[in-house]
Amino acid sequence: MLRWLLKFILTKLYKIEVIGLQNYRKAEKRAVVVANHLSLLDGMLIALFLPKEPLFVINTAVANRWYVKPLKFFIDIFPLDSTNSISTKSIIKELRKNKQCLIFPEGRITLMGSMMKVYEGPAMVADRAEASILPILIEGAQYTPFSYLRNKIRIRWFPKITLTILEPQSFKAPKGIMGRERRRIGGLKLYNIMSDMMFNSSNHNKTLLQSLIEQTLIHGRHHVILEDVLRAPLNYGQLLTRIFILGKKISELVEEECVGLLLPNMTSTIITFFGLHAYKYLPAMLNFSLGLQNLMSTTTTAGIKTVITSRQFVERGNFTETIEALEQNNITVLYLEDIAKTITLLDKVVGLFQSLTAHHHKVGEKDPDAPAVILFTSGSEGKPKGVVLSHANLQSNRLQLGARVDFGPKDIVFNSLPIFHSFGFTAGMLLPLLAGMKAFCYPSPLHYRIIPELVYEIDATIMFGTDTFLSGYARFAQPYNFYSIRYIFAGAEKLREETRRLWTDKYGTRILECYGATETSPGISTNTAMHNKVGTVGKLLPGIQYKIKKVPGIADGGRLIISGPNVMKGYILNENPKVLVPLKTAYDTGDIVSIDNEGYISILGRAKRFAKIAGEMVSLISIETYLYELWPDWRHAVLAIPDSKRGETIILVTTNPDAKREDIQTYVQAQGIGELLLPRYIKIVKELPLLGAGKTDYVSLQVIANEEELLS
Repeated sequence: MLRWLLKFILTKLYKIEVIGLQNYRKAEKRAVVVANHLSLLDGMLIALFLPKEPLFVINTAVANRWYVKPLKFFIDIFPLDSTNSISTKSIIKELRKNKQCLIFPEGRITLMGSMMKVYEGPAMVADRAEASILPILIEGAQYTPFSYLRNKIRIRWFPKITLTILEPQSFKAPKGIMGRERRRIGGLKLYNIMSDMMFNSSNHNKTLLQSLIEQTLIHGRHHVILEDVLRAPLNYGQLLTRIFILGKKISELVEEECVGLLLPNMTSTIITFFGLHAYKYLPAMLNFSLGLQNLMSTTTTAGIKTVITSRQFVERGNFTETIEALEQNNITVLYLEDIAKTITLLDKVVGLFQSLTAHHHKVGEKDPDAPAVILFTSGSEGKPKGVVLSHANLQSNRLQLGARVDFGPKDIVFNSLPIFHSFGFTAGMLLPLLAGMKAFCYPSPLHYRIIPELVYEIDATIMFGTDTFLSGYARFAQPYNFYSIRYIFAGAEKLREETRRLWTDKYGTRILECYGATETSPGISTNTAMHNKVGTVGKLLPGIQYKIKKVPGIADGGRLIISGPNVMKGYILNENPKVLVPLKTAYDTGDIVSIDNEGYISILGRAKRFAKIAGEMVSLISIETYLYELWPDWRHAVLAIPDSKRGETIILVTTNPDAKREDIQTYVQAQGIGELLLPRYIKIVKELPLLGAGKTDYVSLQVIANEEELLS
């Protein structure tokens, strides 16, 4: 009677919904139930709402606490002493009686609202008992007063709680693997099950604006979410109000669906982006670092007839010539300052009303598979291509990252990466805004002295950057500037060992290297705090499938081809403007990679960044790697040019004024590096040209290499 009464009360109070009971019925009688741990309610929820009550495995210290003792009257609790092997054997013995037991793999209630450390114990128990693993995702309990997030998120007395039961998983370790290695492999499998559970149960079939409106309801209108160098923080309510105000004013001026944004990484840019979404426009993020010719090419490709920019940005960035070229090409240029002058008190009142009622009127609802943004490739392989990403693509990618990394609403993200680049766009802008994390926008990643001071001033906990930018910050910052940083993610170019070591030694901070492409929204893989392997770009994100296509001449590795919900809808090409060319098959990244038996990915180089010398395939990135070890204080880039005798010849372009081929040869011989990896020519320059996202501009380098006489 007590169990029935409790179940009735909880159902009424929390509108509890149980999804996936058919998966429960698929599970074997002998199963280990694993669930994420959000609150003190979790054990009771599973006990009351599963068809059959499992045996609850709880740490001995926790089992003796006052709030657990009353539960013993209607929950079968098994106290576990983790230091006693006999206690673990007793659980295995109970499972072998065809019972089910519940173990929380995290071992503690989350302090972040997302998954934290996953212990190996439940996998070991399932392995030894020959039991299946039944994952259950609990959602909503973190918003109750029974969670440990009282001062981190908006707590509500009776939020809706959902229990999602996923497909049961069998556990089979490879034959011949025993002891600690078997336990470790089991832990990895369990971690993958838990992170896959977090992603697969998330709802990525909604628009970006819908998610923003939902976050307003979850965290409250007064939750501060956005700030930039003007130091005027915005909360969710203010942000949403300004989105509707500006979106309405733009709709009075623009007819075409696709609108170009020529703006820096600022609060006003984000308001403009979502304002366009509120009125069903398609934003195209224009890359102002491409140069005038390529920029004009992108407007033609996307069929852009209206560009929104800022007078202040145009003046400070010296883009007057660019604006003149746009206008000469019959493109209407709208300035945010001019639009702001037309906003009336009535507009503000209407915008406030729309923001307050947006959820009830289902504003922002649209097909999640519809295009959400057009980003452009760098043009390093010809004219820039328009990459069309849908709402579902972008939602999937930020949820994939959230399933692997313990982001929390108390995190502060410092983003100086340009949001016309996919890394800055998704990781730096969308991820924090749609996860309740405050984002601080900074317009340029090149201010190496200013950025460390701002990171210190705002107590930033998360940063995104490239090797070029991160090495610049590390050179100019003081050791205490990054005291508050929890995670730094590096992508877009290879992370040099020198940069990694500098951050570790000087700031005590690990850089987690990740990997992606504009076409994949962009995340493909990442290292995490729990699973990090130096020299790799981590493991594939949940929901991504892959295959390796063999490349002649490369024994260990091949071209990485992937598919998944984050892979783009398709390209828009310059030769056929405005027409979406759908991606019919899996996406060929063009990167040559190797994947080890634990799933860590090592980038061997771009397919186009291999040279064929004397019949052998040589990775240009491997040459750059050892050159950075030889001369860590300078920047280097390696190119290949045709050679009638050897097929191709290697050229080194470097900023080292004392670079000599003899010194490289001595180092190569001392390190046992093959002579094929020795550059034949050296070109010394003052600076290497960079793309806007910090990558080396190899197209410009090829021109530089051909301009003057090379040093032998």
